[in-house]
Amino acid sequence: MIRKTMILACLLVLGWIAHLSPVQAQAVAPLTLAEAQKISEAAEARARQDNWNVVIAVLDAGGHLIALRRMDGTQIGSVDVAQKKAETAVKFKRSTKVFEESVKSGNLHILALGVTPVEGGLPILRDGQVIGSIGISGVTSVQDGIIAAAGIEAL
Repeated sequence: MIRKTMILACLLVLGWIAHLSPVQAQAVAPLTLAEAQKISEAAEARARQDNWNVVIAVLDAGGHLIALRRMDGTQIGSVDVAQKKAETAVKFKRSTKVFEESVKSGNLHILALGVTPVEGGLPILRDGQVIGSIGISGVTSVQDGIIAAAGIEAL
């Protein structure tokens, strides 16, 4: 009898806590393959404008690869770097440029977070929620950032 009463009390408390919790986040549609391809196509088009050879990585909200493009002539090391930039952007919900600026200003403790502090990674937002990210690597970090922004604009 005491055990049943305790279980019922726990359930009531949990229900009361759930009732008091902040408004639950609205479900946002996940990033689709078609959207990831549209983003990577726009990024590639922007890179081609200036004859920049890059790798374009698009991840979902969980940090899983959806689309990857390695333009002809791009060094293979950029495959990993583009994915790491995208991973940093999705995990920390911010541009990798934020981390780059932090390191440049002397905040080296940021490196302990395991981030890739180089411009070129951006989160992809829908209704204010992160649904994925893009990472670009192959040219300068500023140029990578320009290409990433062009990809995001396509969505």
